[in-house]
Amino acid sequence: MPTLNDEISSFLLLNGASLVGFANLHEIDTGARDGSPFGISIAIALNPKIMAGIREGPTRAYYDEYNSVNYKLDKLGEATAAWLQDKGYQAQAQAATHEENQSNLTARLPHKTVATRAGLGWIGKCALLVTKRFGSAVRLTTVLTDAPLAPGRPLNESLCSHCTHCTDACPAQAITGTSWKAGIPRESLVDVYACRKKQREMTAKLIGESHSICGLCIVACPWTRKYLERAGL
Repeated sequence: MPTLNDEISSFLLLNGASLVGFANLHEIDTGARDGSPFGISIAIALNPKIMAGIREGPTRAYYDEYNSVNYKLDKLGEATAAWLQDKGYQAQAQAATHEENQSNLTARLPHKTVATRAGLGWIGKCALLVTKRFGSAVRLTTVLTDAPLAPGRPLNESLCSHCTHCTDACPAQAITGTSWKAGIPRESLVDVYACRKKQREMTAKLIGESHSICGLCIVACPWTRKYLERAGL
């Protein structure tokens, strides 16, 4: 008989998710997780052909893909939460793009934190989630729940070793080159203000939009390159 994890994974993968993980959130501040003991981490991989086209900076296709995948993630999260609620559990979907705290550009509970607790990947030197299958060419969302899920094994240290590809590729020189481990402050990895400023400059210049997207550290990552190579790119 399939477990609750199996049912959720099957539903999500059949409906467009690329990766699904389950996280024990007990070690995270209860306010950040709204008291929910578990989180479901959902990832959708970005289109490899589109990602291969942004080696010089963001494109209109990448901008559209970014927004399209966020929309799909929101719908998947909402559907998963509704499914769990129908089974009598508490569940709430989080938006793919969080409402930021403008004082420090953070979310209460970043999706990538839940993803590392679920074992989907680790945090790269660029402060993005890195997965073995897709590199950092993924977008994420989270469903918080009290459903009795079997959590994955958390990843607590970076697998980036001495790699500096994302650091070297950053047009804002915002990446410090520090290796991540669980609990390290984001500010030790990247200057998010310099990153956002450069992203907005590039996006305005290249595609005439005011959003903060770049992607150069994503396509520079050797794990992302493996993903693109498997796609013949």
